[in-house]
Amino acid sequence: METNPVSSVSPSDERRADVIVEAAGRLFFGSGFARVSMDDLARELGMSKKTIYRHFPDKRSLLAAVLDRQFATVERTLVAATEDAAGQPFAVRVQRFLIAAGSELGRIGAPQLATGRGDAMLRQYVEQRVDAVVYQRLDELFREGHQQGLLPAPPELLSEITRGALERLLMSELPRDLDWTAADLLRATVDTVLYGAIRPTGQGIDDEQPRAVVPTALDDEQEVGP
Repeated sequence: METNPVSSVSPSDERRADVIVEAAGRLFFGSGFARVSMDDLARELGMSKKTIYRHFPDKRSLLAAVLDRQFATVERTLVAATEDAAGQPFAVRVQRFLIAAGSELGRIGAPQLATGRGDAMLRQYVEQRVDAVVYQRLDELFREGHQQGLLPAPPELLSEITRGALERLLMSELPRDLDWTAADLLRATVDTVLYGAIRPTGQGIDDEQPRAVVPTALDDEQEVGP
């Protein structure tokens, strides 16, 4: 999905295009993309639709420009979170990354855009951007932990579990029902994914956590054999 703004390089036109994208972002994320017309945007900006179309030939290309800007912000936030957590224990690095990712994706409504009804090209575009900006980095983080011997479970499995949990939490009513913040639930999710949901009786939250063991084919044969 390409932005395709009309070719124009003058500083004044660039500034006007930025103003249009900024206003479109407020309206699209405030009221919903489908509910906002180009007439609404023109009224918000106090300019004609013809002026808007000079920079963006249609509503889809304008939304693409809005999303490009939003995902650039998401990427900067995740890079900063990664740098801030450098040198911290692995679990802390994963936790901070996921909380930053969840906050940013929730802010721009990425799960709703990717899974809701509407433009198929838009959904594909959002899915591709989320994968490139968020999940590929998460995959790298889990692979690193696995290579260091910190994660005995396959990193691909952990990635799939965490992706599903993150997206589900962003779209659910669970934070409201439990009276927890989304950040609290993401911390609990990370704890569950990395350490398991069950602790031995009497073990405190700060005690050493057991590590999950994934059975091998040999283990299975030994269990069911004579």
